[in-house]
Amino acid sequence: MMLKIFPQTNIEIALEKTQNKANIKSKQDYPLDSIFSEVTSKSQNNFVFDLLETNKIFHINQIKDVCIDYRLRFLDLKYFKGDLPESAENAIKQLERSHDTVLTDFKIMAPSILFRLAKQDDPLLFVPMGNEYYYLVHKWGNDLHPFRKLFMWPFRNIWNLLLTLLGVSWIITAFTPMAIFTKSPDATSYWMLFFFMFKALASIVLFYGFALGKNFNPAIWNNKYNKS
Repeated sequence: MMLKIFPQTNIEIALEKTQNKANIKSKQDYPLDSIFSEVTSKSQNNFVFDLLETNKIFHINQIKDVCIDYRLRFLDLKYFKGDLPESAENAIKQLERSHDTVLTDFKIMAPSILFRLAKQDDPLLFVPMGNEYYYLVHKWGNDLHPFRKLFMWPFRNIWNLLLTLLGVSWIITAFTPMAIFTKSPDATSYWMLFFFMFKALASIVLFYGFALGKNFNPAIWNNKYNKS
C-alpha cells in the first residue's frame, strides 16, 4: 500500500533532474556541440555525436550529487559483485555497433551493498566520455526505497547527523513519562532527561560508526576501500 502512495525512487530520473538543473546554465553559456568537442577530444571511448542521446550524458558532479543524496557508490565495474544481465550486455553491443567502437572502463552507480553482495537494487552502467563526462549505457534491477533520500540525509555530514540526534532525542523525551524518574516533574528534569537521551543515542551512533567503519556520504561515494 505504501509503495502505491509513495512510488519507489528511480535513480535515472533523479540523475535527469540534476542534469536539467545544470543544463539551464550550461546551455546558455556553452553550446552543446562545443561541450561535446571538448569531451571527445580527451576520451578513450569514441562516439558519433549525432547518435548520442544527450539526456544520457552526465558530468561527474551531477553523478556525485546523486550519490551523496542517496548514499550510493560510483566505482569501476570490476568491484561490482553481481553479473551484468543480458539486457545490459545487449545495450553495450548495440552501442558499440552504432558507434563502431569498443567501449572500455565501465562504471557502476549502485548502493554500497551491491559491491559486497550480488543483489539487484537499481544499478546504472556508465562509460566515460572524457573530461569528467559519462554516458549512461543501461539501467536494470529494482528501484530504491521511496524514502531512501530522507533516510540517508543524516549521513551527508556531521551537522545533519547532530540535528537528527537532537530531533530523535526530543521525540523520545516528549513521549517518556517523567513520573518514572521523578515525583515532581519540572523543566530541569525534562532537560536532564533530554540530554541523557541525547548522550545515549550519540554513544550508540559513535560506537556503531567506529565499530563498522562507517563514514559520511561525501567520503564514500567513489571510495572503493571504505566498506560503509
